[in-house]
Amino acid sequence: MEASDFRRCRNIVDGRRRDTTTGQSNFSAGMNWANRLTLGRLGLTILFVIALNSTWRFGHTTALVLFIVAGVTDYLDGEIARRWQFVTNFGRLMDPLVDKVMIAAAFISLVPLQAIPAWAATTVVARDFLITGLRLMASAKGQVLPAEKLGKHKTSWQIITVVYFLLLLAANELGYADASNGWWDKAWQRGGTALVWLTVALTLYSGLGYAWRHREVVATDS
Repeated sequence: MEASDFRRCRNIVDGRRRDTTTGQSNFSAGMNWANRLTLGRLGLTILFVIALNSTWRFGHTTALVLFIVAGVTDYLDGEIARRWQFVTNFGRLMDPLVDKVMIAAAFISLVPLQAIPAWAATTVVARDFLITGLRLMASAKGQVLPAEKLGKHKTSWQIITVVYFLLLLAANELGYADASNGWWDKAWQRGGTALVWLTVALTLYSGLGYAWRHREVVATDS
């Protein structure tokens, strides 16, 4: 091998090493604490589903704790991203996506426990998928559809509904109350039904309103 060929091969190898190092640096930079908390919330959601659907004696109580911790990480990753300017494309995509996965997983998992009707869970999940699809269409055209206050209120009531049923399930599991107690039965039947209807109403109202205000995204695509 001539000296020029040797130098050429060495430059190629060095270039690949630099590309690899740069890629690792970019990945490390993208995986800041806000994004790590987002990924951690996804892991907590998986554990939450496992606990809620398990036959373990304290499964429902564990699910309650995991869901609350996951909600806290949702608040923390947003605060960290805003305070230290840790705003990345990964965070913009994954943070709302993981939130939707967490809510959808909770509503679907509560259906077999007869806490939330199947039609209500379907409405919540379908609304989030449709709005996500609308945002993806807008993104493909270079537009950004921001979140609205009504949507945030909707999410808050969804979380309240999930925590409400999880608290009742945990109280029953820990022996503090059961269906034979008047207050527990009323809380489950009347209070739970009222929360479900309120949440579904906000979900539909916010979703339909959001789609109508951004209907030009679909109109210009047809």
